[in-house]
Amino acid sequence: MSSVPERSDIDETYKWDLESIYADDEAWEAAYEAVSDRIEELAAYEGRVADDAATLLELLELREEIFRELQQVTTYARLRSAEDTRNQEYQAMSAKASALGSEASSAISYLEPELQSLSEAAVDSFVDDEPDLAEYEHYLDDVLRMKEHTRSAEVEEVLADLSEVTDAPSEIYSMLTNADMTYGVVEDPDGEEVEITQANFTKLQKNPDREFRERVHETFYDEWAGVRNTVGTSLEKAVREHATSAEIRGYDSARQAALDGSNVPVEVYDTLVDSVDDNLDVLHRHAELKAEALGVDQLQSHDLYMSLTGDQGPDVEYEQAREWVIEAVAPLGETYQERMAEGLDSRWVDVYENRGKRSGAFSSGTYDTQPFILMNYQDDISSMFTLAHELGHSMHSELAGDAQPWHDASYEIFVAEIASTVNETLLTHHLLDTVEDDALRTHVLDEYLERFRSTLFRQTMFAAFEQRIHERVEAGEALTPDAFDEIYADLKGDYYAPAELTGGIEREWERIPHFYYNFYVYQYATGISAAAAIVERVLEEGEAAAADYREMLKAGGSDYPLDVVELAGIDMASPDPIESAVGIYDEYLDEVAALLDLE
Repeated sequence: MSSVPERSDIDETYKWDLESIYADDEAWEAAYEAVSDRIEELAAYEGRVADDAATLLELLELREEIFRELQQVTTYARLRSAEDTRNQEYQAMSAKASALGSEASSAISYLEPELQSLSEAAVDSFVDDEPDLAEYEHYLDDVLRMKEHTRSAEVEEVLADLSEVTDAPSEIYSMLTNADMTYGVVEDPDGEEVEITQANFTKLQKNPDREFRERVHETFYDEWAGVRNTVGTSLEKAVREHATSAEIRGYDSARQAALDGSNVPVEVYDTLVDSVDDNLDVLHRHAELKAEALGVDQLQSHDLYMSLTGDQGPDVEYEQAREWVIEAVAPLGETYQERMAEGLDSRWVDVYENRGKRSGAFSSGTYDTQPFILMNYQDDISSMFTLAHELGHSMHSELAGDAQPWHDASYEIFVAEIASTVNETLLTHHLLDTVEDDALRTHVLDEYLERFRSTLFRQTMFAAFEQRIHERVEAGEALTPDAFDEIYADLKGDYYAPAELTGGIEREWERIPHFYYNFYVYQYATGISAAAAIVERVLEEGEAAAADYREMLKAGGSDYPLDVVELAGIDMASPDPIESAVGIYDEYLDEVAALLDLE
């Protein structure tokens, strides 16, 4: 039986270096206690924020000292927890760190309400009196911008205290799906038993044996059927929390509240959904090409991940993936390329799946640490692209951290998803330009098309789903598992009209953790649209365009997202990048159709 190894069976070379944060758990405990002891220092400034410029600067500098160390404490605990979600000691550490974060946030919850008691003229006067406050210009502007939606110090303290409770649906979902659930065992075409996991499900859906894919699909979604009431309840409570929090802060909707946090107009969201909806015929063409390539009259749900080539494609071992990803980013400059290579040699990446490990992939870290990338590498082309994706996030953090002070280094997700997909796009161009193996080239092209499909179209479908389920709650209507199924199936049917939806696919919403993230997913779609435009500029204009892009990365969170992206020459308030991305997707469909003699 093909099974997932225990973490102890994986070589240290392929594990991230968390000892670079704290030498051991005892050092973490000491850091935790040190932060805990200092939180009362924050409370001592309550009622004094607006006294004078010197007092405000003292508080902002104290906040940085304490919260920088708190970030270290929280990150170490969360990453240890992600290594094996079954480990109760690390789950306890993560919960303990989260509680400390809530305590710290509560202790300083008065800061923004008190700042908002000042007029813009008064803040400007403070900056004149204390020039070091000029470093906080964007932070102060952002706080004053949110004045209308910030409540009294007492209410803000209560909301901060409740953060652990309001995060509960997401935490419960994570524990259920990563630690407690299993997803079935199936027999592969060779008669071997294969355990289905969240990490390998997509890869198994690319197996050339259609009957096997169907068994995997039905077995997997049968497992989700057994927890639909639990997952449905957790998601419904998350949606209600989003809607209630927005109402408390005086927003018209949860969506408006979520986007206003990063000062992105809701029109950007609407432009994305409308533009993609207007171009579903291109997605339908992809599905029709896939049906022709597979030799079936109509695609079914278990065919949607299948390659246009009809097979799984060649293995790509991790070492080869590293080499190609490093080579691919050469257009971004030698310094960028060398730094990424050094990072890979410094154990940024936790490479392979192990039992209990959190599913998926992410890039994490703090202002004072190296990046940490969680992978569940599967020795395939898709995993190679995921590596490129997460390294884009990591390099973004590295460049922003070098260029910006702590309070301006953290960037919004809207910008983050551009950095990740720029790397994916460069990898595609590099492999198509340099690899001579026609089979591999075809699979690379197919992989990029799949990523376009799953990022631009699928994530926009998810965004439309999020909007509909929140609107239902905001209208006072019930959200049950049946309602989730109905809404999801309706959207899936529109987006994948040429396919027959089978095998429990209406329950797919259950396996998407991002629905707990409060209008997060649309940024994947805007990200790939901007990334395609940026790479096109870099490859056509060379170093000048690459320098603009690096300036975007270095900007971090020092300005609002649309303004940061504009540094790279892209206007995301316009539908042009989305229309351009759809055009690129269509051109690649032309290319792969010609290669495979389709249509």
